[in-house]
Amino acid sequence: MSWTSLPARIDAYPTHRIGGFEVRAGQPLPFGATPVPGGVNFSVYSNNATAMTLVLFPVGEDEPLAELRFDESFRIGGVYAMTVFGVDPEAIAYAYRADGPFAPAEGDRFDGRALLVDPYATLLSGRERWRCGPDRPWRSRIAPADFDWEGDRPLRIPPEDLVVYETHVRGFTAHPSSGVGAPGTFAGLVAKIPYLVELGVTCVELMPVFEFDERDNVRTDPSTGEPLANYWGYSTVGFFAPKAGYAATGRHGMQVDEFKHTVKELHRAGIEVMLDVVFNHTAEGDERGPTLSLRGLDNRTYYMLTPDGHYFNFSGTGNTLNCNHPVVRGFVLDCLRYWASEFHVDGFRFDLAAILGRATDGVPLANPPLLEALAHDPVLRDCKLVAEVWDAGGLFQVGSFPDYCRWAEWNAGYRDALRHFLKGDVGSVAELATRFVGSPDLYARRGAVASVNFVTAHDGFTLRDLVSYNDKHNEANGEDSRDGENHNISWNCGHEGPVDGGPVARLRDRQVRNALLILLTSHGIPMLLAGDEAGRTQHGNNNAYCHDDELSWFDWTLVERNAGLVRFTRHLIAFRRAHPCLRRRRQPTGRSQGLFPDVSWHGVRAWTPDWSPHSRVFAAMLCARDASGADDCVYVAANAHWEPHELQLPGLPPELTWHRFADTGAGPGADSHAPGTEPPLPRQDSVRLAPRSAAVLLARPGPAAARSHEE
Repeated sequence: MSWTSLPARIDAYPTHRIGGFEVRAGQPLPFGATPVPGGVNFSVYSNNATAMTLVLFPVGEDEPLAELRFDESFRIGGVYAMTVFGVDPEAIAYAYRADGPFAPAEGDRFDGRALLVDPYATLLSGRERWRCGPDRPWRSRIAPADFDWEGDRPLRIPPEDLVVYETHVRGFTAHPSSGVGAPGTFAGLVAKIPYLVELGVTCVELMPVFEFDERDNVRTDPSTGEPLANYWGYSTVGFFAPKAGYAATGRHGMQVDEFKHTVKELHRAGIEVMLDVVFNHTAEGDERGPTLSLRGLDNRTYYMLTPDGHYFNFSGTGNTLNCNHPVVRGFVLDCLRYWASEFHVDGFRFDLAAILGRATDGVPLANPPLLEALAHDPVLRDCKLVAEVWDAGGLFQVGSFPDYCRWAEWNAGYRDALRHFLKGDVGSVAELATRFVGSPDLYARRGAVASVNFVTAHDGFTLRDLVSYNDKHNEANGEDSRDGENHNISWNCGHEGPVDGGPVARLRDRQVRNALLILLTSHGIPMLLAGDEAGRTQHGNNNAYCHDDELSWFDWTLVERNAGLVRFTRHLIAFRRAHPCLRRRRQPTGRSQGLFPDVSWHGVRAWTPDWSPHSRVFAAMLCARDASGADDCVYVAANAHWEPHELQLPGLPPELTWHRFADTGAGPGADSHAPGTEPPLPRQDSVRLAPRSAAVLLARPGPAAARSHEE
């Protein structure tokens, strides 16, 4: 045979027969299972295993089809790689057995009997339907790669134009009132895109969608005896695999395509997708937890271990990923590149991100390799990177997170400042002013868009509960209310829990609107918790991680019942979009910007702010030039006092008048106006703020209005 008659690919020839299959030495990279001509290439890392076995299963079957022990010649360094011919990638599932020492004191926990998930598996089976059917062993599968994106590309919305909406995929549509065809799924989320568009949000931040076990919770609800869930999903099993139980098509193994379709449809509506990702720990827990994947493949590579082989627990969940080990760092980068390239995801919010900056022994690093690599990765260049800059080990890095001029942060300082002000706490005005203009004390180098501003998030009270409860009420979690944050900076407005109308209810309505008004006029990136715009409550539970029920679900009847609040939120978002002075990338400096400085501070008297500890009046005027070169001036004022205040307004040139966009003290139906329809103030020299209220004015040409009596 002449060389010209040989196939073009010499690696298409098998060289061995193992377990009844033709095989040959595989390619060590990429890791995972990759279809190749004639078969599948399997590659898995384990630096300390003594042997590795690939176990193949027919899809849906529990009994293995074959067990293929890697030939010693198939190992390259710390990687086992084998090409298996004659297998259909869509018809098989697989797992690994890793042999090696079981020596916990040295960090090794190998168990050759355990069937292990491939860390790079792009599909997992075993939990195809949410909380349905018997627990079946996890099996790795290979996702098809034939999705038609129809030209979709990441939106690359400038960070200053983001309005983030944090939601839970299942909780968003699981309630019977959602009216969608596939409640609790990615498809259900797609059905609610028109609502998101009408609301005006530009980015959805999805709580974990990586595969996890929702039945991984041993507790029951003490009042009902019903089993509780691992509802939030912060216990990852498969980092490359979308959650099958979140897909209407998960039972058919089509969750990858369903999630891709969700991203495509959100992009088509002008909405970015940010994923809440968990690289601080896994579902394997401490030494008492299950061996699912990383522990059985190479425990001392993947986890932070004490000198005697126990698990460091900076996550509060039993283990901590060893993120700055070169192999684990590569794993995290590969994972995020996969979601950015294969799923067109626009950004990532990192749970307990302070852990990502710890060394193998847990000591915080000045220059963490993983954080630097993520900041400068070429594939992730256009992705938003947002850090929750604390962890359960006490590391709190708001404003000091190693950011490489790339990372934004959940600004807990903003959250606390706004909550203190809303309560009317002493000494809160000056702190709120700093947070309102983008926290220049924390982010002067990075700009205002480094600050993700929020008043509520999934972890804690809803906004309605923040103004309805002084204390958490977590009895239904089965932990005797020991769980959840104790320091909530909340105020029940005079009565703990629900009320039927009356002054307490009206005060709570104003407080909710006050919070939204200040949040959506602040410099930085605003984030809303799903349902806050409709008055969603968790009845005082500030840690509903385990409730797959109406306590956590979005009750869509609230949208109609609280239509005024939904309309108020929609107007605020539209107003923010219409006014560039609210959406600057950098913090204002006080220097002239057209008619006035880019920010000026006021109080009961114009140009005279009161920063004293007992002040409860906040007022700022923000000015910028719009795209046409016209002056854009907005005046924001809030009164946290229990008495009304008359605020003197900055004078305007004759061609401009003050118009009222919003006033939370004006009562239902009059608390806000659609942008462009704002009526002029009846007086131009002052504005009256009712007790516990806030207002937004704008200066624009308009019909002549009454000036001050002095005129």
